[in-house]
Amino acid sequence: MTIIQTVDITNNRWLHLDFEIPREIPAGKAQIELKVIPFIKKEEEQESPLKTLAGVATPIADSLLGAAANLGNITIDEIREEKLAKHLV
Repeated sequence: MTIIQTVDITNNRWLHLDFEIPREIPAGKAQIELKVIPFIKKEEEQESPLKTLAGVATPIADSLLGAAANLGNITIDEIREEKLAKHLV
């Protein structure tokens, strides 16, 4: 059985639950699951965090990625030519 109740979270972050359990639930021990789903107000469209890095040098990330660091800057044809060049030398 699922019981859904919309509540207001106060600034002190304390939540007091006070509701009657339906008669179908027998008395005794029971497990209760609490799932908090905040209702977020969208004030304005926010940019993706990755878009804010456009044009920014990321040497540490590039060194960790190795060969894959600059994949966004090269085309498939350039990748193919680079691989063929290694075999033809």
